[in-house]
Amino acid sequence: MEVWASTPERMSPAEIGAFARRVEAMGFTGLQVPDAIHDGLLLAAMALHATTRLKVCTGVLVAFPRSPMTVAVAAWDLQAMSGGRFELGLGTQIEQNVVERYSAKWESPLGQMREYIESLRAIFASFQTGVPLHYEGKHYRFTRLQPFFNPGPIEHPGIPILMGAVGPKMTELAGALADGMITHPTNTPPRYIQEVCKARLQSGAEKAGGSLQAFRLMLGTLAATGVDAAAVDQAREKQRQLLGFLYSTPAYWPSLELFGWQEKGEQLRQLTREKRWHEMAAIIDDAMLDAFVPHATYDGLADCMLRRYQGLAARVTLPAPDNPAEDPLLANAVRAMTRAHAD
Repeated sequence: MEVWASTPERMSPAEIGAFARRVEAMGFTGLQVPDAIHDGLLLAAMALHATTRLKVCTGVLVAFPRSPMTVAVAAWDLQAMSGGRFELGLGTQIEQNVVERYSAKWESPLGQMREYIESLRAIFASFQTGVPLHYEGKHYRFTRLQPFFNPGPIEHPGIPILMGAVGPKMTELAGALADGMITHPTNTPPRYIQEVCKARLQSGAEKAGGSLQAFRLMLGTLAATGVDAAAVDQAREKQRQLLGFLYSTPAYWPSLELFGWQEKGEQLRQLTREKRWHEMAAIIDDAMLDAFVPHATYDGLADCMLRRYQGLAARVTLPAPDNPAEDPLLANAVRAMTRAHAD
């Protein structure tokens, strides 16, 4: 499988270049950059500029506060400067953030995202071929692109568009319209991918008269690894705390429902209302942690990941070690996983 590195969300544009060179040297296929604390497009630009082979994908860029035209221009430039190594991951975020944090419109997220991707492709076509730009929908309208503002054709115009999706309708839309999908970390158990995620993607593709043959499914996995069992246990506890926070949000409960653990989400939500943050990790018991977080020492990580995910998805994400001295150990696992993909 392809192995992509995840980026710490607090990593700044000043730090991302060195980090990108580091994961490229470790043999990762690509780097997924966030759009949370720092601007995802800026992080992508710095990572691409610092590397020669590494692919870079925004995972995921918050779409609605940005005009599709501004995103199209940035994506076009990133693809041109990198020689075709850029992938555009897009997501809706949640209504409260879009409206209250960004002061942007939240009208019909499914319809907005459909038109967002359609308009991006119309703009890309106009950039590449010079065909007059004309896209009119309910949410977006693009009917003007003077030659002066058209950046013109590039060598690799096929910019992959991946969607971040959680709910059934948005996941179906990804299967129908996008080139790929990035799963949320809460939705990566193999059972959920097989029984829920892939079924919805297939339904969307069939309704659109297409297939998933070339579809890029990227799993935002939460792995716990380290040099020995004690280090793995420590990493598991960090993931336990993260899951406790994430599952306090009802939007991330579908995988809990599949396993019959919805009451855990309700308990976590109540704890957040009462601001009892320190008690949340205890709700995530070991059975839940095992279901959602693959864990192994570095020397067993490749086998662990392949057992869980080979045949389900062609891409997984892994974090780089906190200690760069451990990079060669993770690099061995990455090579083993990518060799299995090549075979």
